[in-house]
Amino acid sequence: MTDSTLTRARPAPPAHPRRPAPPAAARRWRPRPARLALHAFLLVAALLWFGPIAYALYTSFRPYADTGGSPKGYWSLPDRLTLENYAAAWNDADLPHYFVNTMLVTLPAVVLTLFLASLAAYGLSRRSGKLNLALLMLFTAGNLLPPQVIITPLYRMFLLIPLPEWLSLSGTMYDSYWGLLAIHVAFQMGFCVFVLSNFLRRLPEELFEAARVDGASPWRQYWQIVLPLSRPALGALATLEFAWIYNDFFWALILIQTGQNRPITSALSGLQGQYFTNNNLVAAAAILTAIPTLVVFFALKRQFVSGLTLGAIRD
Repeated sequence: MTDSTLTRARPAPPAHPRRPAPPAAARRWRPRPARLALHAFLLVAALLWFGPIAYALYTSFRPYADTGGSPKGYWSLPDRLTLENYAAAWNDADLPHYFVNTMLVTLPAVVLTLFLASLAAYGLSRRSGKLNLALLMLFTAGNLLPPQVIITPLYRMFLLIPLPEWLSLSGTMYDSYWGLLAIHVAFQMGFCVFVLSNFLRRLPEELFEAARVDGASPWRQYWQIVLPLSRPALGALATLEFAWIYNDFFWALILIQTGQNRPITSALSGLQGQYFTNNNLVAAAAILTAIPTLVVFFALKRQFVSGLTLGAIRD
C-alpha cells in the first residue's frame, strides 16, 4: 500500500460544532440605567452649553426693530433675518482695529509662554533634586493666586516701571501692550510648566544619554529632542493658551486705559451705552469675536486631541 493510499484512507478530522444562534431577545440591545442616566446628563449639559450660543446667533440676525419695541419682542417670531448687525459691528464698531490689538498681545504671549515654559520644564524634568520639586510647586502655586489680590500692587508697580516713548505712549508699563503681555506670560507659565514637566518626565533617559555621548549640548538636546517630541503637548497648550489669553477681559480692562488700545473683548463693552444698548448688535459683535478661537481650535484639533490623550496609555 502506497503512501498516497494511506493519505486518502486517513479519516477527516471532525468538524467543529457550530454554536447555536442566540435567540432574538438575547441579541436585542438593552441599555443599562446608568448609561441612560449618563446620556441624559450629557444631553442636558449640551443644551445648557449651546442654548445661549444658539440664542445669541439667532438674536444677531434679527433687526433692532423686532426686539427694541418691547421685551416681548425677543420671544416673538422675526419678520425677517438680516446681516445688518454684522455689517454695523464690523464697520461702525471698528472691529478690525481691535482684532489687530488683540493679536499684538495674544500671539507673542502664546509663543513666549510656551518657549519659556518648555525651557523651565526641560530643566525641572531632566534634573532630580528637592529644589526642582520646590520650584515646580512654586510654578503650580502661582495659578492658585486670584488675580484680584494683586491689582493694587501691580498697578502701582507698572506706574513705576519706565519704558521708552516708542514702546509706550504713557512712558510706563501701564497702558501699554508690553505690560499686558508680561502679565499674561507670568500667569500662564505655571500651568504650562506643570503640564510640560509631567510630559517630559516620560521621555526615555536613553535618548539624552545617546545625545550626550554624541557631544550634544543641553541647548541642542532641547532644540532637537525635546521640542520635536513635545509637539503634541505644545499643540494642546497652544490651543488652550490662545483661547484663554484671547478671551481675557479682566487684565485688559484694568491695565489698558486708552480705549483705542484695548483688545477686542474689553472693547465690546463700548457697544453698551448708559441709556441705550442694542443687544442685537452686541450679539453680532460677540459672534464675530469668537471666530478666531474657533479657527485656531479646528486648525490645531489633531494636536489638541493628541496632547490630551498622551497620558491615557502608560507602558
